[in-house]
Amino acid sequence: MNSSSILSQQNIQQCFEFVNGSCPKAIRSLVSFSAMYMTMMGAIIVTMGGNVVVIISIAHFKQLHSPTNFLILSLAAADFLVGLLVMPYSMVRSIDSCWYFGEWFCKLHTCCDIMLCTTSIFHLCFISVDRYYAVCQPLHYITKITVYVIEMFLFISWSVPCFLAFGMVLSELSTNGIQDYVASISCIGACSFLVNKLWGVLASLISFFIPGIVMVGVYVHIFTVAKKQARKIHKVSAISQSVSDTKKMSLKKESKAAKTLSVVMGVFILCWLPFFIATMANPFINFSTPEDLFNAFQWLGYFNSTLNPIIYGLFYPSFQKAFKLILTGKIFSPDSSTINLITNK
Repeated sequence: MNSSSILSQQNIQQCFEFVNGSCPKAIRSLVSFSAMYMTMMGAIIVTMGGNVVVIISIAHFKQLHSPTNFLILSLAAADFLVGLLVMPYSMVRSIDSCWYFGEWFCKLHTCCDIMLCTTSIFHLCFISVDRYYAVCQPLHYITKITVYVIEMFLFISWSVPCFLAFGMVLSELSTNGIQDYVASISCIGACSFLVNKLWGVLASLISFFIPGIVMVGVYVHIFTVAKKQARKIHKVSAISQSVSDTKKMSLKKESKAAKTLSVVMGVFILCWLPFFIATMANPFINFSTPEDLFNAFQWLGYFNSTLNPIIYGLFYPSFQKAFKLILTGKIFSPDSSTINLITNK
């Protein structure tokens, strides 16, 4: 054995020293380690903190008690749990390429990961449906989006992802046909979830592509309606000055809502599309996607849970005011729950 091969073996670190069959540990430079740690830790803090503020805002301020906001409250709860239960353990695994928490917790973590991320995506889909009726059919909104409908949205958003995640992981149906490959790469300290071709496609369709197609279709229709209404108002105002301020204000709000939804949709697609393309393609290319690249796509998806509360804070004036009251401590003042949060901007 030459000196270079001896040196390379010495440089290989194991996840568990002195344990036969231990997985190799990733060797990273100080710069790489620091950048990954700071980025992921920052995302975890913002995800948990931002979504807690959203939850407190909707729960505390009575003016935010609306069907849409109860959906947003549930979305914030799901995103908060992503930051609390999923991201910290995924951070350790992504940086070290090691799982230190045992096989049983690996399965539980994988279930929570799939369930909570899918739950977040389902909420975004149902929020888009809610906004469709609010913008495109405002006269029928109250009759269409009832408390019962919101309850059904919430039930589907939590139950279907739960059934999908725990069913896939615990039944091991997703590994049918690839058991030999899974066994060949298994080692102590690994926590990877591989799926066969069938479940790679099915899971991606259920978790992302079907809700995503619904969202895109809804937002395209909202934009179309908003543009038509804008043309009508513009034509009438060009002929006559009798267009009421109420109609102009309504048009302004609808246009702003459409723009906000476009940001939500753009962020959603940007964050999750690479991960689900990789998930679908990986079984067809013999699982040759580099681990670090797959982890990068996964964290890009996690960032969707980080960005959701930021979007509300930037684009919804009522949430902006609620956030300021919480951060300045004015939420503890008497009758703070009845403060007017609606602005006419």
